[in-house]
This record gives sequence, structure tokens and C-alpha cells, in this order.
Amino acid sequence: MTRIAERTVLFADLRGSTSLFETLGNAEATSVVTHCVSALGQRVTAAGGTVVKTLGDGLMAVFERSPAAAEAAARMHDMLETMVSRGNERGASAGLRALKLQVAVARGEIVEMGGDCFGDAVNVAARLLDHAGDNETLVTAEVYADLAADVRVRYRHLDRIVLRGRAEPVSVHIQGGRRAADSAATLFGDMPEPVEPDGIRLLWLDQNRVFASQQMPVVLGRSPQANFCVDDSRVSRSHARVDWHGGSFQLTDLSYNGTYVRFTDGEIISLRRGSCTLHGNGAVGLGGSPAEPGSAVVRFEVLRFGDTQPQSEP
Repeated sequence: MTRIAERTVLFADLRGSTSLFETLGNAEATSVVTHCVSALGQRVTAAGGTVVKTLGDGLMAVFERSPAAAEAAARMHDMLETMVSRGNERGASAGLRALKLQVAVARGEIVEMGGDCFGDAVNVAARLLDHAGDNETLVTAEVYADLAADVRVRYRHLDRIVLRGRAEPVSVHIQGGRRAADSAATLFGDMPEPVEPDGIRLLWLDQNRVFASQQMPVVLGRSPQANFCVDDSRVSRSHARVDWHGGSFQLTDLSYNGTYVRFTDGEIISLRRGSCTLHGNGAVGLGGSPAEPGSAVVRFEVLRFGDTQPQSEP
């Protein structure tokens, strides 16, 4: 039976599960992943949703209302956090410590047919998942508008993101993730109160572009639809994201090959679905360290001049 309905679609994906098979072996890794995905599905059901299908190390679910989907996402993150903390307990699987969760939620008209779901909301949620960093939930404007005021305050606006296969950008809000403002002291020691920058310059080959905070987020990737296209075989279609938060530019890795940042002091920070604050100037290696020959290296410079004029999109 085919049915057309307005629904909220959720995709959830475990990151770090692939490496489990190398570190734990097939039997234990399969047990860990299956257990985690099953637990994610239980959070969907508890929030009133329906699991449409599991996708190896993730799942797709639908909800009648967006608040229920947001609640399920929050419960999923809480569940995984508890599981990861158990990875530090004696006798627990060490593989749990590396697991991260990404969730994407969209709302719109879908077609329910043969136990599966199709439609624009399904496509948007699936492709939005590619833009989520570690332990982040991304929701579209339609989902955000349905949330209660006390839930909305947990999200911040990421502006509009171009998704693969769509002509129109999608307005996105974000919750969670490791924000660089929280980790800056750990990475770089105590830092003085920063002067809010005006823009960030990105350079690769003959590209030399400046973006202002109002133009965030900026996606770096191989896709022609990326805001800053880096056409290199090591680079993912949506490889990394620069966004504006807490008065600073933050870089988040979205890739499978990793993103590396080298600052002027020579230190190289490896981001694996993590984030860091960009300050001063340096280099970003997409898919390989800036120190490796042949890596796709994007140079950056954080600008603090009041007369900086960002370049318009081509």
C-alpha cells in the first residue's frame, strides 16, 4: 500500500565503527555495532518513532512530529555517551571509546511504500548527515520551527548549506559536537581573550577567497557544489566545514581520510571528526598531513582588519 504523508525523517550514523573490525576482530566488532544500533532503535521507539531500516552502522526512522525526532536524537546521544563511558570500565570493550554519533533530521512530504520511505525529506536528511561532525545533530529549518522554545535554545543556526543534488541551499541548525571554544585551552594552552576577526582567507592553487562570519558555514570539498572546491582525489565531496561560533572560526572534519591543521609554530593537529579553532595563519591538509608530499593543502589566514571586503560567491 502506498501512502503520502507529512513526516519527520531521521538518519543516524555511528562513526568509528569501521576501525573496530581492525582492532577487535569481526566477531566482537559485529557484536558491538549490532548492540549500539539496536540501542539507537530503542530510543526511536521510546520517542514514538518508527525504525524504517537499519543501515549497517546506522538507521533511518520516521516520526509524525518533529519534537519527537529531536527527543529521540537527544536520547541517542545520551545513550552513546553512557556506552562510551563504559569503555573505560574494567572488562568493557575498548572499541566503544572511539564511537561517535551523527544525526540529521528533516521534515516534509514523503511516500511510504513497501515498508520503505521516499521523497525530498528523505534525501535531505540523508545528505545532511554528510555535513554532521562528531556527536552533532543537524536539523532543517522546518524541524527547528516545530520545536519548543526551551529546546530551540540548545541549537544554533548554521545558515544555509548546499546539499549534493539540490539546487536550493537548505537552512540548517546544529546541536552538540565538540566545539573548539571548549578545547582551545587543551590544544593551545591558555589563550588571551581574542579580538573578534573580520574574515578568513582561504587559498588553494589559483583560488584566493575571503569569507566573512556572515557567510558561514563554508564547506571545503571535492564537490563542485562545495563553497570552496578542492578538486583532488584524496578530498571527500564534503571534506571539512568552517563555521562561526563564539566569535571565532572553527574547522570541523567531515571526512573519512581526516583533516590536518598546521599552525605557524609547526604543530600539526589531526582532526578525525573533531574540531579546532583557526587562529593566525597556517595550512589545512585535506586527506593528508600538510607535511606529506602531494597532499591537498589549503592555506588559511584569519583576518582582523575592519576594511576586509569578502568576495562574493562565483
